Amino acid sequence: MIDPSFVPVGYAGIFVVAFIASTLVPLSSDVFVVGMILMKFDPVWVFALATAGNFAGSVTNYFIGLYGQKFILSRWISISEKMQHQAEKIYRRWGAPILFFSWLPGIGDPLCVVPGIFKLPFGKFVIWVLLGKAFRYFVLIGATLWATGEAPFDKI
Repeated sequence: MIDPSFVPVGYAGIFVVAFIASTLVPLSSDVFVVGMILMKFDPVWVFALATAGNFAGSVTNYFIGLYGQKFILSRWISISEKMQHQAEKIYRRWGAPILFFSWLPGIGDPLCVVPGIFKLPFGKFVIWVLLGKAFRYFVLIGATLWATGEAPFDKI
């Protein structure tokens, strides 16, 4: 059984964890999302707040790329030059649709900085990133419910 202190602030906590996990800080929200589902938190609320928090973190990365690339990235946030070049290469090859995969570990967070640097229209950024983030949590929560023997689509 998971200790209830695992998620001490409930729904607000999953938003904050998902937000931080989606910025350039190395953290994964998956353990927290699964933990909340196992502790019988409402899957719809967990889905909505994790998606919103993770998306908000990606928007932060976009604006870092758009307005603060040199100042913020060079002083406080460390993205290796190799990682930034890899993200730029992927983005140049695939364009905005690659942002659907912004939830992937490792490359996803820097991938959300690059559209800001390239001044991608914010609407395109929103569509692709929000779809990807929602897909990620839908699958994660659905798989967790299925693995626990609950009917995933009755809850979501």
